Amino acid sequence: MNLPPEFLTGLGNCLPSNLFSLRPSELEAYSRDESSQPAQLPLAVVWVETAEQTAAVLGLCNRFRVPVTARGGGSSLEGNSVPSPGSVALSLERMNKVLEILPQDFQCRLQPGVVYDNLNRQLARHGLFFAPGPSSGDVATIGGMVGNNAGGLNALRYGVTRNHILRLQVVLADGSIVWFGTQAMKTSSGFDLVQLMTGSEGLLGIVTEIILRLHGLPERKTALAQFADLDAAAQVVYEVMSSGILPGALELVDAASIRHINRYKGWDWPEVPTLIFEFHGTPSGIAEEVEIVREICVHLGAVRFEIAETPARRDQLWAGRKEITNAEKSLYPGFIMLKGDIAVPLSQYASTVRYAGALGKKHSLAISIFGHAGDGNIHWHTLVPPGDPAALANGELASAELIRHAISLGGTVTAEHGIGLAKREFLVEEHGAAVDVMKKIKQALDPNGILNPGKMFLEKD
Repeated sequence: MNLPPEFLTGLGNCLPSNLFSLRPSELEAYSRDESSQPAQLPLAVVWVETAEQTAAVLGLCNRFRVPVTARGGGSSLEGNSVPSPGSVALSLERMNKVLEILPQDFQCRLQPGVVYDNLNRQLARHGLFFAPGPSSGDVATIGGMVGNNAGGLNALRYGVTRNHILRLQVVLADGSIVWFGTQAMKTSSGFDLVQLMTGSEGLLGIVTEIILRLHGLPERKTALAQFADLDAAAQVVYEVMSSGILPGALELVDAASIRHINRYKGWDWPEVPTLIFEFHGTPSGIAEEVEIVREICVHLGAVRFEIAETPARRDQLWAGRKEITNAEKSLYPGFIMLKGDIAVPLSQYASTVRYAGALGKKHSLAISIFGHAGDGNIHWHTLVPPGDPAALANGELASAELIRHAISLGGTVTAEHGIGLAKREFLVEEHGAAVDVMKKIKQALDPNGILNPGKMFLEKD
């Protein structure tokens, strides 16, 4: 399949030659993301630098019915940014400027290619931060976070990405540029199109500018608690959430993940279920909360409770959560890593973690489990040996069983990674007839179906 000559001529007319490429090496570089989904070569790669360029490219693609898959940092875990067949890969990575920081309004205006960690380094100079806290913050772009409604380590206290978006500039499929939202902290004016765009995975429009709501940088303290069994750790989560304390973060790391971290880092942490807490607030308020949580943990049989007394130690404790993926990539070179996330009601959290662990034994697979325990979010990695199609099939079967288990409990198939390619078959199982409403919205905004086709919806849906 090739792009029509007239299309390529139009592309050359609306973009400088250094902003698009047909070179095989660059097509290959944009053919995959961080998911285990098969690579798909785009027909071209386009790097846009302005909303006007984005509008020109989308207008051209719409006229020639050429699919477009938008891309930020390529850190998607469900195949959201794997190019659709016969598509142009539209990279927003060069739209990476923080345009304006408004400290008195607790807001900033930025382009979608800004990387999360880079943004927070700039905001810190003003005593501010953008809260969600994705583990992949060193590569995740804000536009990608908007597309997937990303969460993260701090979502328990501050909410996910959609809770921080005030206004969006969006290029629609026909190339028109529109603004959704307002800079007021709240509004009840009209349909909430900002929320509609957030989590739409590039199927409804391409975001080219974002105004975010920010928070003041709090004092913080990190603590770690370890338990002989999962039930005790889960009971601590319930007791802490029942106490009126709302941690900045509350993470669970299972014994298998701790074992991987120990081998990767050369540590000797007890290889047992582990909770990592972060407390935000004033020094006196934090001290009181830490003491209450310490008492809860000790009462419920913690084999270890530690408060990080230095920034270096705090970073080390968090490395025990954030570097699980790096550890497993290093320890299992060449393995296929099936990654996923679900969320369940908090009362079902411990039983679901146990269920996930049992699936590993049932299918003879190495499964590690971790996640945002305070809001019922579970992430899992299934490590599949290379060249073993039976193990890969078992890994995919185990993922499907866990996802359907979450649905049966009133949970969700994905808490923060999106649907993409990997979870399309489960969308109807979770949402039923509401999927028809989603498809009508898609049809209204993208009647020619050029925006990221094949994602989210199965053809038979």
